[in-house]
Amino acid sequence: MQPLYPSIKANQHGYLDVDDIHQLYVEESGSPDGIPVLFIHGGPGAGSSLDDRRFFDPERYRIIVFDQRGAGRSRPHASLESNTTQELIGDIEKIRQHFKVEQWVLFGGSWGSTLALLYAQTYPDRVRAMVLRGIFLCRQKDLDWFYQGGASHIFPDYWENFLAPIPVEQQKHCIQSYYQLLVGDNELAKMNAAKHWSLWEARCATFRPNSDIIHAFSDCHMALSLARIEAHYFMHGAFIEENQILLNAHKLEGIPGIIIHGRYDAICPLDNAWELQRRWPAAELHIIRDAGHSSREPSMLDALVKATNDVIKRLEAE
Repeated sequence: MQPLYPSIKANQHGYLDVDDIHQLYVEESGSPDGIPVLFIHGGPGAGSSLDDRRFFDPERYRIIVFDQRGAGRSRPHASLESNTTQELIGDIEKIRQHFKVEQWVLFGGSWGSTLALLYAQTYPDRVRAMVLRGIFLCRQKDLDWFYQGGASHIFPDYWENFLAPIPVEQQKHCIQSYYQLLVGDNELAKMNAAKHWSLWEARCATFRPNSDIIHAFSDCHMALSLARIEAHYFMHGAFIEENQILLNAHKLEGIPGIIIHGRYDAICPLDNAWELQRRWPAAELHIIRDAGHSSREPSMLDALVKATNDVIKRLEAE
């Protein structure tokens, strides 16, 4: 099993003003002369962690990590104002310009894969390759699966807990009902809803129970941004057209990719990756037989680090 690379410190970090409201936390680590790679976190709203640098060989990659609007260390925290997919795509381009990168590799999982694909379809000439995990196409059926009646059949006990903050008469519209709680003025109800939303995701994320993930998603700071921003995006269909990623898959032509997806991913079922790869033949699909959704499962870690090593070898050989 390939482990994560050892912990490293950032070479530089700080804040990037992207508009009159939002300041994004950005950092750079690894080799200043290495091949640039952008780590795109999930959620939306999850934020990055110190371990996210460790998927990449620090002697060969120039590693750029950032927190999206309202997430992690970015400011203001959990803000929904001027927070749409199109603005996040624009932010990534501003980060590229800020670090004076001509082309880079994109690495993203779950919502991070969504955003990476949408950026690549908008700026294909800026992307050398992609490593994507737990593909999330953000179709209505994907949202319905996790928030209305698919995953609930696998995790009925966790689903019952997820429904607890919502009145029975509102449980046919879970995203909308949660959204109203998460944008309301009742701070206790908001935080309660945020924790229930976040724990539902954490409990379903792994093939085997993982207390570290449960603990991380229970953190108030994390739970609030994750729940508020996810509900905001999903209430608005992720601010994209229905099936937009697959309909625009031809724009990925010529961009090599490695897709890593857990066989037992209960948050983003495997058909997301399967349908994407069929329309993006330049990408390889690796189905991990003993993993769910999380990047922190042993087999998933192994596959992701091997993928970043594979990509760097190919690019260095060009």
